Amino acid sequence: QVQLVESGGGSVQAGGSLRLSCAASGYNVRIYSMAWFRQVPGNEREGVAGIGSVGYTKYADSVKGRFTISKDNAKNTLYLQMNSLKPEDSAIYYCAAAARAYGSASLALGSFPYWGQGTQVTVSS
Repeated sequence: QVQLVESGGGSVQAGGSLRLSCAASGYNVRIYSMAWFRQVPGNEREGVAGIGSVGYTKYADSVKGRFTISKDNAKNTLYLQMNSLKPEDSAIYYCAAAARAYGSASLALGSFPYWGQGTQVTVSS
């Protein structure tokens, strides 16, 4: 049974940083593609950053140069380092895991059957 547990969310002022973690169990982060999505109530869930099975990464234009996705295979954990945070980054952030190994990174919702419970990020101005 695949379980994804996010942590690291919280409240921060604009310009600050947070690092989100997604600990996986029943799943090998080394093999498969993973991603971070975010959602504001009333809006669609949007892809933020993805990482392919061989390490290729992909970012939404809104976070390029500020966010970095990575994974620690030994800890079986996915990370999202978020720097220079803006109020518009405020959302619930979700970890997502694919059931197949995509060589290139994906930010397509349909590519990910496994989801964490989400962690709230709030950025104040």
